[in-house]
Amino acid sequence: MINRRQFLSSTAAAATVAALPAQKTPGPNIIFIMADDLGYGDLGCFGQKTLKTPNIDRLAAEGMKCTDVYAASTVCAPSRCGLITGKHMGHATVRGNRNPEVPLKSGDSTIGKTLQSAGYTTALFGKWGVGGPVTLGRPNLQGFDHFFGYLSQWHAHEHFPTHLWDNEVERFIPGNFGRNKGAFSHDLFSERALDFLDDNHDQPFFLYLPYAVPHTNNELGRYTGDGMEVPDYLGYESEDWPEPEKGFAAQVKYLDRDVGRILQKLKDLKVDDNTIVFFTSDNGAHQEGGHKVDFFDSNGPLRGWKRDLYEGGIRVPMIVRWPGKIEAGAVSDYPWTFYDVLATFADLAGVEAPDDTDGVSVVPTLLGQDGKQEQHDYLYWEFHERRFAQAVRFGKWKAVKNDHGQAVEIYDLSSDLSEQSNVARDHPDLVRKAERYFREARFPSPYWPTPDESAPQDAE
Repeated sequence: MINRRQFLSSTAAAATVAALPAQKTPGPNIIFIMADDLGYGDLGCFGQKTLKTPNIDRLAAEGMKCTDVYAASTVCAPSRCGLITGKHMGHATVRGNRNPEVPLKSGDSTIGKTLQSAGYTTALFGKWGVGGPVTLGRPNLQGFDHFFGYLSQWHAHEHFPTHLWDNEVERFIPGNFGRNKGAFSHDLFSERALDFLDDNHDQPFFLYLPYAVPHTNNELGRYTGDGMEVPDYLGYESEDWPEPEKGFAAQVKYLDRDVGRILQKLKDLKVDDNTIVFFTSDNGAHQEGGHKVDFFDSNGPLRGWKRDLYEGGIRVPMIVRWPGKIEAGAVSDYPWTFYDVLATFADLAGVEAPDDTDGVSVVPTLLGQDGKQEQHDYLYWEFHERRFAQAVRFGKWKAVKNDHGQAVEIYDLSSDLSEQSNVARDHPDLVRKAERYFREARFPSPYWPTPDESAPQDAE
């Protein structure tokens, strides 16, 4: 890769990080691997029958499968914001996909900053999506010592990009100009991750790997073919499937392959027992680029998919492995969400979580200490594309309001996981409770107004 140009310096951020005190007793190394648009039913360990995911399935067999975990949102940018800042969509800086994008603010608390304060070396290789090159939301200003990937979530639609950001340097990829496809970004991220582990395994580290697969390639202006392009179909070329489904299957196989490579690297470096690995997806299954949710049963038993606030849009697979600490083969149905991750990481690292997080640490659940687990009063979502929708889960109950002015729907997830039977008429008390939660959870935002609010001109 050649032709780099410097954009903005992060010297001030680096000086701030250097001044932070190191932790005396380091916690475990932390790796957080996040797929892009992988459905709840796309993994063998979550019920997939056609696609083979042996390495991710092994991760589940050696760790804990968490069945009731939720993304922070049903699309990319806000879900990543909730994860990174520990805030639900009623408080978050980024609550939707917008163009131009809304960046994180300089004062936002983040998982990167929190772990830097505990003495961790932090790295992010993949899709950022919450701060562009001329904003204060850039990864190097938000707690990451090392960054390589896409700044814009729109740019991440291209799996064969002409450039990627290397910290604050724009690095061009000559092999991907024109109609050439010389470098698959997923491969580049995995190689950076493996190199990072080689270079930093002798000190506490946090590796965040937000991969861009199996998101569709919205690249058809530059490339011919379907919307799920890959370098190789990895054995699926002989299947009697539509081309987009071969591409989707191959992207899942690339993902599984590299989870296996990372796990092997941890063993080779002899840091396996001191590293906790999380694996998940940023939201529910997608139906784009020619891929159909029903083809591989990507949403499993769940209703809906990406851009829905039904379970299929926000419930995601979550696997957590920590040899010797998390019971192998464990299964947990404790409901938690992306905005619990910051508090969880702080707990693991032995530092205080920021005061403004909406999350709780789920370390007691991961370690099998359920009696010590703090409970949420409710989990909250809102969504702003084409409509203003809200959802809340409290206990076994789920409330969904699909548009401003529409009636609240109520579902009993303990007996109706597919959300087929709306019992709101039978439970007016639950409707009132949900409406109260909708009101109290939401703080106004100039970029994400409700139909009762007006956006300022600069937020249009």
